[in-house]
Amino acid sequence: MNIGKSIRIERLFDRKSKKTIIIPMDHGLTMGTIKGLENIADMVEKVALGGANAVLMHSGMVSAGHRQYGKDIGLIIHLSGATNLAPDPDRKVLVCSVERALKMGADGVSIHINIGANEEPEMLQDASKTIEKSREWGIPLIAMMYPRGNKIKNENDPEVVNIAVRVGVELGADVIKTNYTGDIDSFKEIVNGVSHVPIIIAGGPKMDSISDLFQMVCDSIQAGGCGVSIGRNIFQSEDPTKMISAIYKIVHKNYTVEEILKEYKFD
Repeated sequence: MNIGKSIRIERLFDRKSKKTIIIPMDHGLTMGTIKGLENIADMVEKVALGGANAVLMHSGMVSAGHRQYGKDIGLIIHLSGATNLAPDPDRKVLVCSVERALKMGADGVSIHINIGANEEPEMLQDASKTIEKSREWGIPLIAMMYPRGNKIKNENDPEVVNIAVRVGVELGADVIKTNYTGDIDSFKEIVNGVSHVPIIIAGGPKMDSISDLFQMVCDSIQAGGCGVSIGRNIFQSEDPTKMISAIYKIVHKNYTVEEILKEYKFD
């Protein structure tokens, strides 16, 4: 592996556990200002104190929310996006370059590809070019690979998640973020099929049950997953630092859900 990429990977993944907790904060480009992201700098500080390994945001928000004070934390700049008002919100386009992200101090970059969307071919072409550029500059690239589009009936179906993950690996992404399939066995099969590339799960929409969220995280780790990328379930919670602290112990210390619920008091 390129030495520059190796150094940057170590800023995003825990050196001992080889796993990561990433907090995406890129939602504003899609949905506008939402609860929890009114003050990016404060939220970055809260998740950093909890033990998150990195935050992920669009380039324009870096000056407003990263490394302004307090504990340091890895930075991933998201390179693609679309608004909810677009003719096809599933069509993600490049809105930042690898070079600009590097100039801003990014430790990694990310792109979003919806497998099954009408304009999947164009997104694959953008991804291929961006991955090649990330190799040239020695910066890790996280591919958000989601099964999403008119043909997709269930975005957590192991069959379609498997295709989405495999596509990201085939293109040469360094890390794959995708949906959890709902059970350990099916997710383990997917992870084992691409064992040389770390797979992390998305948090998805805000969940009603904290214990269900913890169970999903725990099950994904048991299946061989290398971490999580959870946004709304963290920054829209009552205590983001406490939530991250609990998830940290699941991801990096192999705590069970029962141990977490016994140690932490959640309403």
